[in-house]
Amino acid sequence: MTQLRPLRWQDVPELVTLEQQLFAHDAWGEPTWWAELAQRPRRSYVVAQSGDSLAGYAGLDRGGDVADVMTIAVAPAHQGTGLGRVLLDRLVADARESGAEHLMLEVRADNEAAQRLYARSGFELLTVRRKYYQPGDVDAHVMRLHLKGDTP
Repeated sequence: MTQLRPLRWQDVPELVTLEQQLFAHDAWGEPTWWAELAQRPRRSYVVAQSGDSLAGYAGLDRGGDVADVMTIAVAPAHQGTGLGRVLLDRLVADARESGAEHLMLEVRADNEAAQRLYARSGFELLTVRRKYYQPGDVDAHVMRLHLKGDTP
């Protein structure tokens, strides 16, 4: 059974390991995680705990009218189970509760599964940042979700 809970400093070593496994060249190291934790309450992180290990995690920057998805990640053993959707739904709810009107994110152009998740959740493609992810010259798709009102 997987439960969501706030990120704790004790989680950092496991997060670093999971980041390396999932993102290799783009992985966040311990200094980045410590910097993210230091920015609370503006930055909000949640982890999905499955038994004694982390099944996934997600983070949000609550910056006023516009909130930003900092990261969403699901451990390989839990991919395809709907956990990514659960984590994204938590970030959307957090952004709404903080009063944001829009939720923004960037996703690698070669991450089709994530793009499908975001599109099914109502995110729209705004622009493409060419060769954003390095190394590899991978484009970033910038996407937005309207959180309030009926008009974009």
